[in-house]
Amino acid sequence: MSEIKMDLISADKINAMSSMEKLRFVLDGVREGNIVILEGGLTPEEQMQLIELTMTEIGEEFPGIEISGYPAKRGLFNLRKKTRLTVIGPANVMRTIKKDKDLISTIVSAV
Repeated sequence: MSEIKMDLISADKINAMSSMEKLRFVLDGVREGNIVILEGGLTPEEQMQLIELTMTEIGEEFPGIEISGYPAKRGLFNLRKKTRLTVIGPANVMRTIKKDKDLISTIVSAV
């Protein structure tokens, strides 16, 4: 039976990084086959940048990512800032089957 590693990253660690450091940290972890769970999540802009960065690295050895997150609670002026939690994993291992404001259901399978 193959093992799947999950990295649970605190908001303190993520908040201490620049946007590019976060994206590289996440993408490097996922490229290794890990599922990365970020407390506090990524901003919508960082999520878009992560997807763009991932698209440049997709190939035979790297199938891409699956990303899902809880949206942030609406704040001042009804604006959303960050997701509350972001789950990112290799596209060939993780598949989100259901998502709403308080629940993410995912199927994780060994390759």
